[in-house]
Amino acid sequence: MSLEYRTDDEATSLDKAEPPRPARSPIPVYTTTLIIAIGIVFIAQLAEGLDNSILRAGFVKPAFLHDREYWRILTGATTHASILHILMNCYAFYSFGRIFELLTNRAHLAIVFLLSAIGGGLLSLVLLPNAISVGASGGIVGLVSYLAVYSFKRRNFITPEFRRSLLTNIGFILVFGLVLYQVIDNWGHVGGLLTGAIYGLIQIPSDQYTDPREASLPVEYAGVVALGIYLAACAFSIAKIIRLI
Repeated sequence: MSLEYRTDDEATSLDKAEPPRPARSPIPVYTTTLIIAIGIVFIAQLAEGLDNSILRAGFVKPAFLHDREYWRILTGATTHASILHILMNCYAFYSFGRIFELLTNRAHLAIVFLLSAIGGGLLSLVLLPNAISVGASGGIVGLVSYLAVYSFKRRNFITPEFRRSLLTNIGFILVFGLVLYQVIDNWGHVGGLLTGAIYGLIQIPSDQYTDPREASLPVEYAGVVALGIYLAACAFSIAKIIRLI
């Protein structure tokens, strides 16, 4: 995936806009924190057995609908079905999450990830009400669609190769989900993609002079809250998996 900001001279020749300042930290703090939390949940799953842990904490939709276990829409996004599943998700999360935190305020990463996980879960609930869904991929693909919107709204500073790469990834996600529809919750992916894109269309400034890494204090707080909600969901999942509650 190719990503580069244009030089000052290139940007000036386009519209006199200055590219955003360098990232505050080379470490994707929120991304790393969330991946570690997902990994800890999976360790608990392995200890208790994957099938048992999914029944206890996965997004079992009949239990959500009929038993009022509404927490499952969040805990389902913390659990995974196999080692390959979590490795693929964590690799994708880190790959896109570090770019996300480079380009914009990390508070938005936590917000987009949480909202996209919920958005994907809701669409899946409507269209696949009897299925069981697990995995953080709804939130992850929300990051991808947000970045795609970003690459078009900030096109003066983002290479065409990066835009094409993001669109290729989105196409792959959809096609992969259609081909393996019996084991992949494609509607969860679609819901996550739509949620991330909508958030990006609303939040990302079109003004090339506005630094996308700047965020108001309420947004910073919202990011911390979103991060805290997901971490709490991870802790709740572990408690359910090991039958503490």
